[in-house]
Amino acid sequence: MPSVDRLFTVDDVRAMPDDGRRYEVIGGELFVTPAPSPRHQTVLGRMYVALFTYVERHRLGRAWVAPLDVVLGPMTLVEPDILFVGAARLSVVTERDVSGAPDLAIEVLSPTTVRTDRGRKRALYQEQGVGEYWVVDPVENVVEIWRPGAPAASVRRDRVLWRPEATIDPLLIDLAALFAP
Repeated sequence: MPSVDRLFTVDDVRAMPDDGRRYEVIGGELFVTPAPSPRHQTVLGRMYVALFTYVERHRLGRAWVAPLDVVLGPMTLVEPDILFVGAARLSVVTERDVSGAPDLAIEVLSPTTVRTDRGRKRALYQEQGVGEYWVVDPVENVVEIWRPGAPAASVRRDRVLWRPEATIDPLLIDLAALFAP
C-alpha cells in the first residue's frame, strides 16, 4: 500500500527494519508488502533455477533472486523477484546493489502486489529502459512479457522462450511444469 503522507528516499528504505516485509520506493512513494506465500516461492524458485542455469551455462551475465536492491534514482528502489544483467552491462552492479536498469526483471504476482506490479512497476521499468519485464501470474498460470515500445504484453499460456543473444538456443520454460502444484 503506497504512503502519500511524505516522500521517501532510497536511504529511508535502507533504514527500514528487517521484519520480513519488503520495502520499496517508487518516485518517493513507499510500498510495503508482506512475506510471500509458499505458492509464490515455489513458482519463483522454479523460474529462477531455469534462468540461472541458462545464464550460467551460456555465460551471459548474472541472474539474481530477491532480495537485491535495484536503484533507479534517489527516490526509487525496487526489488524485482528475479533480475538479469547481461555481461556487457555488469558495470551497473555495485557491491551493494544494481544501480541502473536490469536487462530482464521478473515479478511473480501476489494478491498484495498485483496493482503495483502491473501498474507502477511496469511503467517504471519501461521508463527506465528495462529490456524485458515479465509478470508471472500463478493464479491464472500465465506469463505476461512486456517489451519497450510494445503497446501491450505478449501473454504466454504454454511456454516462454527467451533468447538474449541470436547465436544461442533460447531458454524454454514449460509453463505447465512452472505452475505445477
